[in-house]
Amino acid sequence: MSDVSVDTGAARRPDKPFTYLKWGLLALLQLALISIPLVDRLEVQMTGTVVPLELVPVDPRDLLRGDYVIINLAIGRVPRDLAGADSLKAGQAVFLELEMESEGPARPVSVSLDQPKSDKLVIAGTVRSSNSEAVWIDYGIDAFFLPEGEGREIEKLDTSRVLLEVAIAEDGRSLPLNLLVDGKAFKSDSSF
Repeated sequence: MSDVSVDTGAARRPDKPFTYLKWGLLALLQLALISIPLVDRLEVQMTGTVVPLELVPVDPRDLLRGDYVIINLAIGRVPRDLAGADSLKAGQAVFLELEMESEGPARPVSVSLDQPKSDKLVIAGTVRSSNSEAVWIDYGIDAFFLPEGEGREIEKLDTSRVLLEVAIAEDGRSLPLNLLVDGKAFKSDSSF
């Protein structure tokens, strides 16, 4: 007879703490990747300069998220005679310098392809299209969500009474914070 030994598996048992550590690190990595957009949004919200911007809202509905106001910013259409706007083309990344008014919305001062090095307040965007009279710029702020049923209230208001309060980071990234009606916060979209 041959000497055959039977392996009981005692020497080959996997190291359970190492297995748990491996899966735990994988879960932490996934959570870190998921949190990147949230951290970016929180940074803009916490460190950005709050600026009121003029808008023209429309009230559609989203079946999953309730009512929302489509944001159509007045600074989304920049006249060609604004400093720096004469040579802009579709697809270009731009920085629109804004000037704060004591009352009312911020107004555009100039537009540039390069981010200004000074402490100027600028919002980053992308040129959507242009013609001989104007340049249309997208700032990535296209909707403001409201609890269901409250979008109708905004729809009924005179648009000259409604402003959007936006946080703008030093690098030009922007985030909608509040809808202002007659200078007072209507609802906040700043929580995420």
